[in-house]
Amino acid sequence: MIKPIDFNLPPGEEPDDVPEAAAPHFDPSEFNVEYEFDPPPVEIDIRSECEAFFAPGGPLKAAAEYGGRPYEFRPQQLEMAGAIADALCCGDNLCIEAPTGVGKSFAYLIPLIYRSRLAARPALVSTETINLQEQLIDKDIPLLRKLTGIEFKAALAKGRHNYLCRRRFALLSGEQRDALLPAPALALDIGRLGRWMEYTTDGERDSIDFRLEPETWSLACCDGASCLGPKCEFYRNCFYYRARQSWETADIVVANHALFFTDLAMRAASGAAGALLPNYGVVLLDEAHTLEDNAADHLGLHLSRFGIVATLNRLYNQENARGLLMRKGADPALRGAVADSRDEAYGFFTPFENVLREHNESALEIQDPSRFPNRLSAKLEQLYRSLAQFLEGQEDASFRTEVEAQLTRCREFIVGIDQFTRKLVPDAVYYAESERGSVSLHATPLNVPELLSELLFHQDFPVILCSATLTVRNSFDYYTGRTGFCNGRTLLLDSPFGADQARVYIPRDMPDPKDDGYQAALEREVPRFVELTQGKAFVLFTSYASLRRTADDLREYFRGKGWQLLVQGENMTRSGLLREFKEDTDSVLFGTDSFWTGVDVPGESLSNVIVTRLPFAVPSHPLIAARMERLEREGQNSFAAYSLPEAVLKFRQGVGRLIRSRNDRGIVVVLDRRVISKHYGKMFLDSIPYRFELV
Repeated sequence: MIKPIDFNLPPGEEPDDVPEAAAPHFDPSEFNVEYEFDPPPVEIDIRSECEAFFAPGGPLKAAAEYGGRPYEFRPQQLEMAGAIADALCCGDNLCIEAPTGVGKSFAYLIPLIYRSRLAARPALVSTETINLQEQLIDKDIPLLRKLTGIEFKAALAKGRHNYLCRRRFALLSGEQRDALLPAPALALDIGRLGRWMEYTTDGERDSIDFRLEPETWSLACCDGASCLGPKCEFYRNCFYYRARQSWETADIVVANHALFFTDLAMRAASGAAGALLPNYGVVLLDEAHTLEDNAADHLGLHLSRFGIVATLNRLYNQENARGLLMRKGADPALRGAVADSRDEAYGFFTPFENVLREHNESALEIQDPSRFPNRLSAKLEQLYRSLAQFLEGQEDASFRTEVEAQLTRCREFIVGIDQFTRKLVPDAVYYAESERGSVSLHATPLNVPELLSELLFHQDFPVILCSATLTVRNSFDYYTGRTGFCNGRTLLLDSPFGADQARVYIPRDMPDPKDDGYQAALEREVPRFVELTQGKAFVLFTSYASLRRTADDLREYFRGKGWQLLVQGENMTRSGLLREFKEDTDSVLFGTDSFWTGVDVPGESLSNVIVTRLPFAVPSHPLIAARMERLEREGQNSFAAYSLPEAVLKFRQGVGRLIRSRNDRGIVVVLDRRVISKHYGKMFLDSIPYRFELV
């Protein structure tokens, strides 16, 4: 199995899951801090404690006194907590579908809290969305600490790129600042960061209260490739390692899926010494419906033109004569080698870009990568040797470290290109993709069930998966088959909501999405149903092109009605759109993929969910096509075995945005006649608890 490397890192957009190959394993003892160790573990029957906590009249009844929701006994919540308690005691894996309204975060946190009294190794809770992480750390865990009376420790684990690096900042604000900053205007940002450093206690980007260019942050944040660890002069005051210290001493660590899967891959490649997260004793993956795609993303290979060019520009950008190699004493020939490599980077990716353009596709499988010319690797090899020689004469430790980081990335690019062009990632689909104005190359594994079975479900700790949507027709078979779940049991909980809380409307005269009249009908029916709720609607699309066209054509209609139209991809971020939608209760939001899942808008603000089209994945995308082809080779019908159940699960996710509490009421509108005209349509309607009506 290869070590995962993400080479798709444009400045300012580094994910939390950047491998830390050059970073040393964290040792809390380096800080010489006296820890307040917990008292010796005591004997606790976790199941009994859970039953007592959730029972009528138990500690949960006092939640409202501490700012929580009014108490209500939920038998599904108690059942879920008991099942998790059993899994913790037996060391078995567990997969739970917990419909919205069960109160799943309390149901899994309570067993983990009581477990903290018994176990030396922490529990790891991983989520897909930032909103849920913040809810757990800022609301749920503090409340449960009061209700249980247990003094346990919890910490939020973030990727190192979320923290300012004191060493890198000192380099940027020193004598060489003008040469190191890509643009003179960024000097203003450095000044603001300097003033912010005087009062920040955590050095986290999220705590910055002023506008900052993403490129500035990418130059000043912590970076695994350039981290000196204990050898750094700023180590004892390092924001990132201070945060790591809190993870290492926590009973419950909350992380995101990206960081978790990178950690999992690093452990597989390097053992515990390469781990990013503490040595956890149990893993709970919330929002686990994304498990297969997250694993595929982080256990594969990614290369992008943008990422390679950005690294080379960090060394030397010939367009504005800036970069690390503008330092006095740097050989002009070395800058020339960087410029040559950058030219070859464009030359290497251009044939892939041309193929995409010729086929009019945004993504295309590359069956024989070796047929594409590769002069870039030789240039990078030459640059690598020259940089290594240049470093031998450098005495400035901080400058040397920064150049060494780019040296490491050059080596990673060389390895990545070799893995792609020679197809060294086993059982993977290789493809090129055009995204955000750049071209990227991917090798994504198709054997995710086998990988997860080995790396995740056959370890010395129990793994608990939970989500509101894991089953198709009340069966876990599809999900467990796609994820490799094993060595445990499944649990399907009932919904606490009633079938009368929503009604499903399906227009009789809606044409098939493939028909010429579909777009006109869409623009007729969306206003018709939005008027029923006077706004307060999510309109969910499966393609941005359709969203864009519909928004443009209906903008004047919404303006005339006085309802604000919020459109994904325009002037606001996803979180900004959600915030505005909640505050303006008559608004209408047009969203694509990211608004089908992970969105929580309880109450009147969301009274209407309009599904414009059944969410089948695009079958022409190389990854989807390869997964379907693999099933066909195995003798299965790929539509029935993959496309249909995958679409049903996403449909359930989208419809699930509507009813978030027992007081919610609303309507679901399906503007895709295939739910009544195709034999498989019944599977979609049967997957949600509400009655439908043709109108």
